[in-house]
Amino acid sequence: MFSQRHFQRRGDEVRLRLDAHERLLLSELLDELERLLDDPDDPELSRLFPPAYSEPADDEQYRSLVRDQLVSGRSKALATVRKTLVAETLDLEQADQWLRALNDMRLVLGTRWDVTEDLDYGKLDVDEPRGRELAVYGYLSWLQEQLVEALAPT
Repeated sequence: MFSQRHFQRRGDEVRLRLDAHERLLLSELLDELERLLDDPDDPELSRLFPPAYSEPADDEQYRSLVRDQLVSGRSKALATVRKTLVAETLDLEQADQWLRALNDMRLVLGTRWDVTEDLDYGKLDVDEPRGRELAVYGYLSWLQEQLVEALAPT
């Protein structure tokens, strides 16, 4: 699908190689997710904040206790990505925050666009309805996979 390696680990650092278009796309996706996090009950965030309990009253009590902490952790990851979007290297903690943010972006977009496991990236046609959206989802998946590989112990 793509050829260039965007994340390469060197010791305790991860080299980041994104072009201007990729940085712009990620910045726009960060903006979207940051706005959505203002309302943790937004249905597009359902995969970020799945129910912890089957009983609605128990789940609401749980959410009232942990919601702020969960939103804060996700916001921290997004802020780290935004702050380091133009960086050439990431430390391991920043790279972990990138991984979290990429995963959150994928989960939200996957929910929004009803992505299933049956998605065949090899058959994507950007001229088809939803083709561009699914290509963005595929790109985020590919970035996430590269970062996981870069962070894996050698």
